[in-house]
Amino acid sequence: MAQKPSIPKGTRDFLPAEVAKRTYIFDTIRKSFEVYGFAPIETPSFELSTTLLGKYGEEGDRLIFKILNSGDKVKKADLQALEDNNLARFSNSLSEKALRYDLTVPFARFVVQHQNDLSFPFKRYQIQPVWRADRPQHGRYQEFFQCDADVVGSDSLLYEVDFVLLFDEVLTNLNLPDFTIQINNRKILSGIAEISGESDKLIQITVAIDKLDKIGKEGVVKELAEKGLSAQALEKINPLFEITGSTKSRLNQMKEYLASSEIGLEGISEMEFVLEQVEELGLKRAKVEFDVTLARGLNYYTGAIFEVKANGVNMGSICGGGRYDDLTGIFGMKDMSGVGISFGADRIYDVLTELELFPEAVDNTLDLLFINFGETEEKFCLKLVKQMRAAGISSELYPSSAKMKKQMKYADDRNVKNVALIGQNEIDKGILLIKNMESGEQAELSFDQAVSQLKA
Repeated sequence: MAQKPSIPKGTRDFLPAEVAKRTYIFDTIRKSFEVYGFAPIETPSFELSTTLLGKYGEEGDRLIFKILNSGDKVKKADLQALEDNNLARFSNSLSEKALRYDLTVPFARFVVQHQNDLSFPFKRYQIQPVWRADRPQHGRYQEFFQCDADVVGSDSLLYEVDFVLLFDEVLTNLNLPDFTIQINNRKILSGIAEISGESDKLIQITVAIDKLDKIGKEGVVKELAEKGLSAQALEKINPLFEITGSTKSRLNQMKEYLASSEIGLEGISEMEFVLEQVEELGLKRAKVEFDVTLARGLNYYTGAIFEVKANGVNMGSICGGGRYDDLTGIFGMKDMSGVGISFGADRIYDVLTELELFPEAVDNTLDLLFINFGETEEKFCLKLVKQMRAAGISSELYPSSAKMKKQMKYADDRNVKNVALIGQNEIDKGILLIKNMESGEQAELSFDQAVSQLKA
């Protein structure tokens, strides 16, 4: 007996109704991207491993899907590394290419490679799939789409302001009722490391702090101790866990905490500018909060850090982003500041599904199915199908004169909105008998009347 086919964990098939809903999300995001002045680009689904590795930190590198070398290139495998039990080096020797982990690093490579063809500041958007070898769970997949917008070639904080507005615009247009934009600044995190006396452990500190909502204060302290932070450093970091109140209050408390750190105060100043501008311009639905624990353990952020969460839903962040002053520098292009954000379309889909927020009009169901009564009627209806399609009405003719029950079951299974019942009597009278499948009502209409009613 043949084995039942399946797909890898962390991936999904999408039925037509699901594709229609995903398309609705992509189109909504794309429209806002273009209104805000971003232009589309695309990059390959896989990159050279050297492009990706070392850009996401130790944890990120472990989640990159590597593509096994083929042919003679397999001979390049480092067998000595295998004997030495250096599995990471051995794995890297087997692969020269990898599936992209996100869209930002490939974008940095794109900017460097095509710098002579671009005008700066360069604003791009990109809606494509990415892959991560993460443990599949609710809201976390190994293959998923990202919808990114980035600006490179300017260090103006006006772009941070724009991105806060863009988060608000897109999620409001998707009818999400309650969501929070959390914001922090990597310079504030650098200030924390400086105050603790452990500036050389900035990455370890930020990665641990970023897990506060998952493992709690005790878990963070334990992880920091395991990473080698001294008891004195942990004592200096401890006041961070007590910072509460409104965003303005938390910023004031952080000012006092970072009083002796120049870079930390610079981060506070940038944060205040962005929040003041956003408050003056106003938001439609979003709440904006300063969150000192927000770190997003990605190595390349150097300024603002964003994360968006849908309130009232058991889901991680649905959007994120930040500023990365040095990202293109890793590809040989210095002094190219950038800032970008990403919409997690798959998580947004799950949130809209859970909250039942998709508009009823979002579907790709057939507008009109012509019932097939026989050879004469079939020939007549084929012309009407062509005319309906030309008028923008999705239409088809059932392929055979099967029993009415079978044809109507097909219409039900396809969620067809209307059926056309055209026999010899309707042909003689020059009318279309249209049945609404939801209400069950029938009406005799001329072709033009039918088009108008179906469009309405």
